[in-house]
Amino acid sequence: MLKGKVAIVTGGTRGIGYEIVRKYLANGAKVVLFGSRKESVDKALAKLKEENADWEVDGMYPALTDAAEVEKAVMDVKAKYGKLDILVNNAGISQSTKIYDYTAEEFDKVIDLNIKGVFYAILPAVKIMKEQGGGCLINTSSMVSISGQPAGVGYPASKFAVNGLTISLARELGPDKIRVNAVAPGVTKTDMVAALPEQMVQAISARIPLGRPGEPEEVANAFLYLASDMASYVTGEILSVDGASKA
Repeated sequence: MLKGKVAIVTGGTRGIGYEIVRKYLANGAKVVLFGSRKESVDKALAKLKEENADWEVDGMYPALTDAAEVEKAVMDVKAKYGKLDILVNNAGISQSTKIYDYTAEEFDKVIDLNIKGVFYAILPAVKIMKEQGGGCLINTSSMVSISGQPAGVGYPASKFAVNGLTISLARELGPDKIRVNAVAPGVTKTDMVAALPEQMVQAISARIPLGRPGEPEEVANAFLYLASDMASYVTGEILSVDGASKA
């Protein structure tokens, strides 16, 4: 589905991001994954190469909150591969701090990565895509961008912003043949959920109409669809993959 495409996936070393990388590679794309540390990037690359030595995958670890560093990394991908077809902005952090305990520093940390980090990666990417005649941006949102959450207001606020950015850029960049969408996952079996007590997981699952958390691969399937030509007329969408959790 992505044969010959070149993709960058931020937050691609574990969880949903790692599954997006795997799914893109398995469908013929060349992928550069961005991670937060050299160690995590090297570990992810080794695991991917062990699974399939023929996959064309590379890794970088720019600080996503540093606009100049991100721009250099994106331009390095363009220099190596000659183009950039897909940018997935998946990196982000969540939190559940109650408003009475919130600090300005903690709020800034969430906003800096979840919003500015997305924006900083998009800036150089869209210039490349416009020059080459088109491309695809996919941002990771969250079910809480629609339903909110009972604590940790910075996280849903950041994802509401991601939705606004997605929809607005879809309108602005449509004439340049750049599609912009977002995926809003629900509760998914990432490391964070795996660390929860089984009783808590059962309680969470009971509130999901499909009766279980999602699998990272199920969320990655949405990113594959949106990046492929099957979604050639889909832009400005926030695609929920949450088992109707927000219903």
